[in-house]
Amino acid sequence: MEKIVKMDSTRKAAMIVGILFIIATVAPIVSGLFIGSIYEADYLTAVSANENQVLIGAFLWMVMIAAIVSIPIFMFPILKKHNESLALGYVGARIFEGLFPALNTISLLSLLSLSREFVNATAPVTSYFQISGALLQSTMDWGSILMGFPFALGVLTFNYLLYKSGLVPRWLSILGLIGGALVLAETTISLFGISSLEFLYIVIAPQEMILAGWLIVKGFNSSAIAQSEKPEIK
Repeated sequence: MEKIVKMDSTRKAAMIVGILFIIATVAPIVSGLFIGSIYEADYLTAVSANENQVLIGAFLWMVMIAAIVSIPIFMFPILKKHNESLALGYVGARIFEGLFPALNTISLLSLLSLSREFVNATAPVTSYFQISGALLQSTMDWGSILMGFPFALGVLTFNYLLYKSGLVPRWLSILGLIGGALVLAETTISLFGISSLEFLYIVIAPQEMILAGWLIVKGFNSSAIAQSEKPEIK
């Protein structure tokens, strides 16, 4: 009976993690539909003119953050049975990853406040607002780039654990390892101002969606779970 309860809780964890992966991917994509005004030529007026859209975009970023941080929390009890140190490292990497979109959300809301002040000012000092706005935009740009490092580290750690444990088909975890390496390369190159290599996400994006679907429909490999439950022979 105890084994059945454990398997049931593991199955639920797999479904939750799969759903969280989808949320973490879809939320920022949808948010982009709402916050496009921050990159318009007249963004100092456009941001406050589209305040509701900007707030929705910020909310979706927070939803993404919650999903990013929640995934390793649900995965830790399962992964620690295979390698506790790496499982802790995965938790740390994803929490660190979540700090960057959190910073971007604060910058976005600060840009909204700046836009309000600009619109309400009777005789705004345009240069002051433009410099402040440019700094906030650059903070978001750099945050988006730097987030790639903990994201790639988390992807590599997670998929290595999946590969070694056999919790999911190994071809799926191998795709994840390849995708993580490509993301790491893309992020490193982006630091030098080359920003046209987003195609390097072509592996990890579908891999995470396939993984999410697999976890929701099939869950983790029952034999791998059973193996991890066996007591160690000393």
